[in-house]
Amino acid sequence: MVRSQEIHSLTIGGLAGAGGVGVETIRFYQRKCLLATPARDGGIRRYGAGDLRRLRFIRQAQAAGFTLEEIGELLRLDASEDRARVRTLAQARVDALDAKIEELERARDALRRLARECGKGKAGPCPILASFER
Repeated sequence: MVRSQEIHSLTIGGLAGAGGVGVETIRFYQRKCLLATPARDGGIRRYGAGDLRRLRFIRQAQAAGFTLEEIGELLRLDASEDRARVRTLAQARVDALDAKIEELERARDALRRLARECGKGKAGPCPILASFER
């Protein structure tokens, strides 16, 4: 856990550790313009509380299924306070999640049916394996 006084002078490794990511992830987010690259202070880049908040925002948005491009837009919208666009993006994400859930439920149901057929022990190829060959 990072103490509050330490948050104002994190190295890239400290930021990565506090955010639960690797250093290369920080660099990747910087290349994608999601995180700023601070100037060097005595040869070392220092990150602050705002950088950690932004990193955590990015990770939470990814966990919610947003793409990096969408996260970039959300970050820009945060500065503009365009709630209508944020709601539109959130609803699109909900719709995509609903579609994925339906797809996964269909796959689960099909696999359950195949497992029951396989469990009947009839002669011939296993229905599960045969379905993967189609």
